[in-house]
Amino acid sequence: MSDYEPLLRRLIDAVTAVGSLRTDPWKKAAEAVPRHEFLRTGFFRAVPHTSPTAWAPVLQDQDGWLSACYADESLVTQIAGTIRPANIHGEIMREPTSSSTLPSLVLRMLEDLLVEPDMNVLEIGTGTGYSTAVLCARLGDDHVSSIEYDEGVAQQARDALSRLGTFPTLLTGDGLAGHEHGAPYDRIIATCAVHTVPATWLEQTQPGGHILTTIGGWLNASELVRLTVHEDGTASGPVLSGQVSFMLARPHLPPPIGLLPDLSAGNEREALIGADVLTDWTSRFVAQFAAPQAQHMQLRQGEQDEDVLIDAMTGSWAALYEENGRWIVRQGGPQPPWDAIEDHLGRWHAAGTPTVQKAAVRVTAQSQSIHWGHA
Repeated sequence: MSDYEPLLRRLIDAVTAVGSLRTDPWKKAAEAVPRHEFLRTGFFRAVPHTSPTAWAPVLQDQDGWLSACYADESLVTQIAGTIRPANIHGEIMREPTSSSTLPSLVLRMLEDLLVEPDMNVLEIGTGTGYSTAVLCARLGDDHVSSIEYDEGVAQQARDALSRLGTFPTLLTGDGLAGHEHGAPYDRIIATCAVHTVPATWLEQTQPGGHILTTIGGWLNASELVRLTVHEDGTASGPVLSGQVSFMLARPHLPPPIGLLPDLSAGNEREALIGADVLTDWTSRFVAQFAAPQAQHMQLRQGEQDEDVLIDAMTGSWAALYEENGRWIVRQGGPQPPWDAIEDHLGRWHAAGTPTVQKAAVRVTAQSQSIHWGHA
């Protein structure tokens, strides 16, 4: 028995116990894929008690590398867009840009994709290639296409898949554009978050097919959604889970805010809903559908703290502060963001603040919206 096999068996048992693996076909597929093969170039481990977070490399020849490969946790594989574990001696304080997602989430998403034999699947975000390999073990190489934005990441995945004798259609490019030449697909699955669901995904999924993706926004809340594409080219479907977090697709990262507008100008009124709602994940997720381009920051203005929302695309903004137990909002620009947020959150509150699992998302080529009840 190989050194990794007991670790893989333990991982499969663990993700089955928590309900991520639910069916025998996916269990067999997961059992056929050694995760460590996709982490041979190492990973980064967060250094405890550092702020901002520092990252230290863990390489293949170090103690604990193999067991960590089979832990149910996400492992960062790239920092700052180009830096790999072998490039660092010591620690680095930059943002992660690629990772191997925790297996329980990967396998749960594959279960949630609702695939059947002979279906064709497009994966957006090859990453290390681990999820690609599980898809191939389930469906066969000829039914899987995967596209990766980063050329270096794509090459590492290609190398790992080749070592296992797995040869799906691997592409390098902007996954938001999909892959028209392989369309239509029965399923599209994204291993990165999107700010808005691309119209190309709707076009490249055949009617009745599913798109499984995490929708996230610039207020830093995201959820997993399974959309069914309709004959008219729109799509709708349920929110599947609470607080699933993926890195945003790089083209969907927020733009620089630039120069702040004059926050002393604008129209002021008492707010119906205070900025304290932005501390709640679900409230932020709902608010993002109302103000999808808004970014949140906290500023000290004179003697008071203000929560500020900036839409760098339109120049609209809102500043909120608390005074004598009341929230005051001051807004400017063509599309006052807090008006829209209050409307969305007000309707959510009127519905009894249901959990996101009772929500549905509707997507067209031009917009996306959230609803409670049937999509």
